[in-house]
Order: sequence, then C-alpha cells, then structure tokens
Amino acid sequence: MSFEKFNLHSSIMAGVRALGYITPTPIQVRAIPSIMQGRDVLGLAQTGTGKTAAFVLPILQRILQGPRGQVRALIISPTRELAEQTCEAIDGLGQQTGLQSLAIYGGVGMQQQIDGLRSGAEIAVACPGRLLDHIWKGTIDLSHVEVLVIDEADRMFDMGFLPDIRSILRCLMGQRQTLLFSATMPDDVRHLVQEVLH
Repeated sequence: MSFEKFNLHSSIMAGVRALGYITPTPIQVRAIPSIMQGRDVLGLAQTGTGKTAAFVLPILQRILQGPRGQVRALIISPTRELAEQTCEAIDGLGQQTGLQSLAIYGGVGMQQQIDGLRSGAEIAVACPGRLLDHIWKGTIDLSHVEVLVIDEADRMFDMGFLPDIRSILRCLMGQRQTLLFSATMPDDVRHLVQEVLH
C-alpha cells in the first residue's frame, strides 16, 4: 500500500514525498482512513511507529478545507520536546499547505506564543500546564477546535497531568473529533477513553 491510497490533497502529498515517506506503517494504515471519516480513534502503538503522521496527515487534510487563521486542531503533548517534534512533523508534512502550527509549553515567556496565536496558527501543540495558563489569561481561543488529540496518553498520566487534561476538556465546547494515542493502556487511560471517545 502507498500513501496515494489515502487521497490526500496534492499539497500534503508534496510534503509526504519531501520527507521520503513511501509505505505507510501499520498504525497509519489502520488510523488514517477512520480519522478522515471523522471518527473518534484510539491508537495503541509503540513510540517510533509513525503515530504522529497517523494523526497529522488527516488533520492537515481537514484544515485545508474551511476557515484559516484560528485554532482548529489542538494536540496535547506531555513534554516540550514532543510538542516541538510534533510541530516539526506538521511543518514538514504541511510545508506546501500554508497552514501554521505553534508549540505551546512552559519554561519560556508567554509573549512569543501569544504573538504566534494572534498571527493565525491553525494547529496548537500544547503541554497541559502552559495551555491552561493561556486559557485562564484568555490568550487562546478554543471555540473553533474541531479535532482534539491526546498524544502519549500513558506518559501524560505518569507525569500527573490527568487533572489538567480534565480541566482542558471542560473548556472545549461543541462537537469535535477526539483522537487518543498511547503506547500502553493502563486503567487511567482506559477510563479517559470511556469518557471522551465516541
């Protein structure tokens, strides 16, 4: 099977080819069609198996259609390193699309992130604590979010982020597609899946 089978927009396929992707990994083969159909998805696969592209490609496809300049996809990551890696994947795969992503994490000043949000980022990749800072200060507008991704969910629980995740979920109004990716399935992740996935 090739990436051509997913019927991705030509500008996204340009990014796929530029990064040298040829054959989709098993998680990509299983997840991408369901995500593109708008379904909620639980993806279980080890790190390094292509989970990021499995949700980034359908998100790019979705956001290419519809309004620009507002946060329409929110990806929650446990660490700044993963947030930056995810943004790099988005920027690489979406290099021909004109879509903007922004990494949001603590340990640095907020102003640069606020400026990035004001400049019209469509995809926010955020660590829970700093995301809540932006929510409480009113510097991020989540009212247009169509897709929520909880990435590396098991690590998120190990790091004690469950209360923050619940707080963020309460701030997301309206209909949305929810995707949860994890390497393992501890009870905490199982409970969250039952709460947020349809």
